Amino acid sequence: MSNQAIKKPKNHKSYLQIIMVSATFGGLLFGYDTGVINGALPFMSRADQLNLTPFTEGFVTSSLLFGAAIGAFLGGRLADHYGRRKTILNLALLFLIATIGTAFAPNVPIMVFFRFMLGLAVGGASSMVPAFLAEMAPAEKRGRMVTQNELMITGGQLLAYVFNAILGVVWGDVGHVWRYMLILCAIPAVMLFIGMLIVPESPRWLASKGRKDEALRVLKQIRNEKQAEAEFEEIQEAVNRDSKLMKASIKDFSTPWLKRILFIGIGVAVVNQITGVNSIMYYGTQILQESGFGTKAALVANIANGLISVIAVCFGIWLVGKVNRRPMLIVGLSGTSSALLLISIFSNILEGSALLPYVVLSLTVLFLAFMQGCIGPVTFLVIAEIFPQRLRGLGSGISIFFLWIVNCIIGFSFPILLSSIGLSATFLSFVFLGVLGIWFVYKFMPETNGRSLEELEEEFRSKYDKKSNATPINKAQ
Repeated sequence: MSNQAIKKPKNHKSYLQIIMVSATFGGLLFGYDTGVINGALPFMSRADQLNLTPFTEGFVTSSLLFGAAIGAFLGGRLADHYGRRKTILNLALLFLIATIGTAFAPNVPIMVFFRFMLGLAVGGASSMVPAFLAEMAPAEKRGRMVTQNELMITGGQLLAYVFNAILGVVWGDVGHVWRYMLILCAIPAVMLFIGMLIVPESPRWLASKGRKDEALRVLKQIRNEKQAEAEFEEIQEAVNRDSKLMKASIKDFSTPWLKRILFIGIGVAVVNQITGVNSIMYYGTQILQESGFGTKAALVANIANGLISVIAVCFGIWLVGKVNRRPMLIVGLSGTSSALLLISIFSNILEGSALLPYVVLSLTVLFLAFMQGCIGPVTFLVIAEIFPQRLRGLGSGISIFFLWIVNCIIGFSFPILLSSIGLSATFLSFVFLGVLGIWFVYKFMPETNGRSLEELEEEFRSKYDKKSNATPINKAQ
């Protein structure tokens, strides 16, 4: 469907809401596909199924994450060339095909192949959906709209945990129950495809391709007349400046101010992962089993992790509009590191105690409250905010690529570490990494709250480009 086919809506605010809901089905898929493995692994590992070892468990889990790293990078490039909307449409088709493939995989190699393909879609969505939302949203609503995607991610994970628990408890004696868990993801894949058929292309991308009339028409669909005209002029200025430069490439990041932006984008992405969050999101059921729960009890208890994630993200979406990005990250990292330190301590003190599984569950819930309430909403928002229009797809893709690479390393190594050095020592290593994350945010990350995308670009240009004599608009906090 072309942009010309989309009629001007009577209420631009309602239309903006439709765009947000449609695009964030990509976040729901992201969440379900990364969360479903949590409950599927115990059944998938059985001798009469895929007969997984700690090594092959890590391999099956991390194959999606490796694919996601590549998908995040390629998705950014494809979106810059073909458009945000068309790229997300194709990702929806890939989600559907790969989901069916994983559900019917007869052995580990085929499972790994389709998990890798699924990862390409997950990674593409992880970089493109926030960028698309950031470009569609007005500056004053950008934080809320982009962080809605984080809510859909955690909502997808909660749905995965709930369905895992229901299927695991009711049909836990059926060996192939994990296949039912996986196939359910086909439903939101279809919803994403349908949703993206009815939304317009990003006006910033249209303007960057010289399609100015279409860009203005889209802006008038999602803004009032005065806002649309003013924002169109601002976009035009940025596009005109960028048009004098060569096509976006990795070499562009050799420029001092762009190198600084890329360093911050990658750093924020890596900090998100070294908290150890996905050791809980992927292996939460096994962590609870390790602490003393039975399989069915662990599946049900794991719902608490998904539920607190959704509640915390709702709080984070409200908070991100009230509080600056930097303090949210620092408080979040302090909370996650403290929770993991307590798990490490109590795993030794209460070893073998009937109380230990409930203490571990309580502390993973506390960990996720800080992670999803503070760190999660800010991570993808900052990455979507800091890159200039011409390099936004490439820059966010590179940043998310590193997020997924670190995610992949953790996803692969966690079951091996858990079986070799135990729960306490494994989580203690994440505490150390969390402290490094606090240092990075404090020292390097600027404040982006309340600034237009074009203002942020000018800020970095003037502050870090030695050839520029401009005065910074605002000093980063």
